[in-house]
Amino acid sequence: MPDHAPITGVESRPYLFRGQPAQDNWTLIRDGETPAGAAIVPLAEWLEAAPTPKLAPWLPADTELTDSLAARLAEASLIAIDFPTFTDGRGYSLARLLRERHGYRGEIRAVGDVLVDQLYFMTRCGFDGLSLREDQWLEDAKRALAAFSRAYQPAVDQTEPLFRRRDRERATARKVAPAYA
Repeated sequence: MPDHAPITGVESRPYLFRGQPAQDNWTLIRDGETPAGAAIVPLAEWLEAAPTPKLAPWLPADTELTDSLAARLAEASLIAIDFPTFTDGRGYSLARLLRERHGYRGEIRAVGDVLVDQLYFMTRCGFDGLSLREDQWLEDAKRALAAFSRAYQPAVDQTEPLFRRRDRERATARKVAPAYA
């Protein structure tokens, strides 16, 4: 996608679900085209439509996630969050709020200007669906997701910080073999 131009029309991109390449059965529609089959549509359009499992919302990065909006989004089996540029980190906050504050359990998908170097951090914030930019490769994405074996900070994917996990491991080791711990 040259110059990170805005995306229009219908999209099909390399897709990962929970770290593995997957078949994307949803069509991302951005500019008023008529959805055929399962479609991800702009939030305003989704809010106006009758509830159906074949329609999912995509949230712009500047979405204000109120309690009433979050309650309505709980009906969706999938929520796409847009990254208009790779430097715009507001989508990370939206995903984290959906997971931690509002308890959303469906798929949260990153769409837009999604690069492989961001994927690990996106999954830590609660994204499980990753729709890569067209010039990104699935093989590189899988390597990027496996780049780190442990994280120090708590996040959506690991709620306990590393020092607490290590303390627990040491305490368990002392119980099993007290002379060596």
